[in-house]
Amino acid sequence: MAKYLVNDAGLAHARDLITAHRYVLRSEWGRAQPTAEEENTYLEKHSWAEYGAWHLALTDGANEETKARYAFVYGDFRRVHRMGIIACHYRAAEWGHKEVELAAHDLLQLLDATRA
Repeated sequence: MAKYLVNDAGLAHARDLITAHRYVLRSEWGRAQPTAEEENTYLEKHSWAEYGAWHLALTDGANEETKARYAFVYGDFRRVHRMGIIACHYRAAEWGHKEVELAAHDLLQLLDATRA
């Protein structure tokens, strides 16, 4: 099983988006989550660092500047999705990636406090 490290840049980006109220509270994450084609389109116009900032984790050992390097996407390249954060939290908890789980939990708490 792959090992994941918390992506500090992704975590900071998510916090900034939440603070700026750039989030979606209700969505069907399966439909809102970027497709491979949308990821490719985004990468045509943005850097790998910008792409990576939309992910909560880095895949340990994966090559830099590859999609395989980034995991646990939480937004649609415009806004954070609450359901995206919940999906990250659930998947990380399911597979025992505790640090990523806790990072997603903290983002969820921040989002819920910000919207209150």
